[in-house]
Amino acid sequence: QVQLVESGGGLVHAGGSLRLSCAASGREFTSYAMSWFRQAPGQRREFVASSAWSGGTIFYGDSVKGRFTISRDNDKNTVYLQKNNLKPEDTAVYYCAEKVSVGGSHEDGPYDYWGRGTQVTVSL
Repeated sequence: QVQLVESGGGLVHAGGSLRLSCAASGREFTSYAMSWFRQAPGQRREFVASSAWSGGTIFYGDSVKGRFTISRDNDKNTVYLQKNNLKPEDTAVYYCAEKVSVGGSHEDGPYDYWGRGTQVTVSL
């Protein structure tokens, strides 16, 4: 059974940085892409970033462009999200998700597997 486990969340002051990790295990096939989403209390889930495992296809949500960077380590089946210049509005639970097939879109899915999320809180 595929499992996605996020880590690296926490409390940081505005302007600071954090790096999130998402480790995938239990997969016996080659999937297409891994992405990050976030959801703040009372708000809809928001697409943050996506990277195809094969490389060359990376997308970012408009609110994080220029501040967040997604990267991956194929050997470790792990995707990272480096977050710089954090703002209070970046406060949310961050989830990683895995997209098995090419169909659909990185922003809207469909996604086949989800992690449980990691809390990121940015204070003033």
